[in-house]
Order: sequence, then C-alpha cells, then structure tokens
Amino acid sequence: MNIKKDVQQQFGKNATSYVSSPIHKDGKDLVKLLDMTEITGHEILLDIATGGGHTANAFAPLVKKVTAVDLTAEMLEAAEKFIKGNGHQNVEFVQGDAEQLPFSDESFDIVTCRIAPHHFPQVDSFIKEVHRVLKPKGQFLLDDNVVPEKDEFDQFYNTIEKLRDYSHFRAWKKSEWIQMIEESGMEVYEWHRFEKSFQFESWCANMKLTEQERNHLTQLIIKSSKEIQEKFRILIENDKVISFVGEAIVLKAVKR
Repeated sequence: MNIKKDVQQQFGKNATSYVSSPIHKDGKDLVKLLDMTEITGHEILLDIATGGGHTANAFAPLVKKVTAVDLTAEMLEAAEKFIKGNGHQNVEFVQGDAEQLPFSDESFDIVTCRIAPHHFPQVDSFIKEVHRVLKPKGQFLLDDNVVPEKDEFDQFYNTIEKLRDYSHFRAWKKSEWIQMIEESGMEVYEWHRFEKSFQFESWCANMKLTEQERNHLTQLIIKSSKEIQEKFRILIENDKVISFVGEAIVLKAVKR
C-alpha cells in the first residue's frame, strides 16, 4: 500500500477527531498565519490538505473565496460540515492531490498549507504545484511540524512519528524548507519557529494506537539518549511518558 492510500485510510477513519483536535483547532500558529498574510478582501485563496478545515474556516470571512482541497473524501465532508456550520458560504470543497493540483496556472492570490506536508511523499512536487497555481506576487503560507537541524534529533522525531502514524512521511528541517521554496522561484519573506507541547496519551489516542503499539513507543522514548530527552523536553514519570516538546515553522513566501 502506498503512502497516499495510507493517508486516505488514516485520515478517513480519524476525520472527526481532527476537526476537534486542540492542536489543529486552537493553535497560536493559526493566529500567526493570519497575521502574516496581506489581505484586502478580494483574494481567491487555496487551502491545500485542508484536513478539518481550520485554516479555510479562519480565512473565509477575510477573503472573497476559499477553495479547500484534500486527498481524503471523509476529511472534506468533516471540514464542510464544520465550516458551513460556522456560516461561511464562500468555501468550495475539492478532492485532489497536493502534488498534482486540479487547478489551472496562476489561479490563486494566496495558497495556504497547515500541518500537512509531513504526509507528502514528493514534497518537491507540492512546492512546484504551489508555485504554478499562484499568481505573480501571490503569497504562500506554510505551517508544518519540523525537525531540529541535528541529524540525531531529526531521526528520532521522524521515527516516533512514523511509528505513531504510518501515513507520516517526513518532517523536514527548517533549512530544507527554505532551500526548497527558494529553489522553486519563490522568495521567503518571513518565518517563525513555534514550540508544540504534545501530551503523549492524547497524541497516541488521535491515531487510535493499540496498547502494544503505545508500549513500543513508550519504550523507545524512555530508552532514548539523555541528549534527545533534554532536546525534546521529554517528561517521564513512573516509567510512563507524559509529554514532549516538538517544533513547527510558520513561513511566508512570495512568488516573483
């Protein structure tokens, strides 16, 4: 089974939990995303991998039109129910692949993508597609989990995420994001690093892990090096993992 089928299966069965997930729903990163975007009210916006629809929902009252695209039909249904339930009528929902967007060139003033690209197997294709569908001087707003620059920390975080969620492909380094975006022809204007606190039990519960899978993850984290435990502020009590701290990047780039 390929990674995209994995994504559809994983998010299809967990669609409603993503709408109510505090990390997706209440993140201060979403406020920052809005704050960084230049908006006049006339923009056509594309939200890629809309998930529970939180980004599309936040931008809907501020722009002319939002197109919310997602690979998974169940996620789109959950997002539509959530967004229309909030009274927004200027949002359309399209099933599509972030790496092969079903839209013509230079169609959008703003493209957003939040807490999703770590699921994309061909992230270069995604960035090329963002560049393609953006109008000249269009804005790209990226928000995703990232890994520290040190390889040991990178491998640890990506390993535990893949064990928790088989649809996880890779969280990238901050430097990798900046390089990929600038190589595509966009210019990075602004970026911010956020810390994210993960409560271990709810982090596992979001993916409906079995007790055996949770125990395996617990052992791997407990046996990690002192340096890793300090870097990720891993809190362990009575042989149980309580929480750890990850990081995310919120970035704005402009197509020239």
